[in-house]
Amino acid sequence: MAINTILIVEDDRFIGEMYVRSLKKAGYDVDWMVDGNDGLIAARNKAYDLLLLDVMLPERRGGDILNALRGKEDLIPNTKVVVLTNFEQDDDSRAEMEKHADGYLIKAEITPSKLLSVIERLGA
Repeated sequence: MAINTILIVEDDRFIGEMYVRSLKKAGYDVDWMVDGNDGLIAARNKAYDLLLLDVMLPERRGGDILNALRGKEDLIPNTKVVVLTNFEQDDDSRAEMEKHADGYLIKAEITPSKLLSVIERLGA
């Protein structure tokens, strides 16, 4: 499934702007939310091909959003989800998130070009 539309839920302005700029330059249709509640609403209201989800967010944590969207029922069956974090999680928390996500990336290690290659692999 080709990836065209991307929702970024990221509260760090510098990182969010960098992702939006590089993804739009690469031809993706990108929406960006800085707040967990807004991100959850956006993911429910529009069909995205990919959700880039930060773990540490204001209002609602990324793990809560992931559980709401892919917990008991999969509300976004056609959306790939990649969790982004700099937060050192314990193995159980990480394993739980990875079970519901299609990818798990450490933000400090992700350059825009690395992010683009991850997205291309997901869409292949």
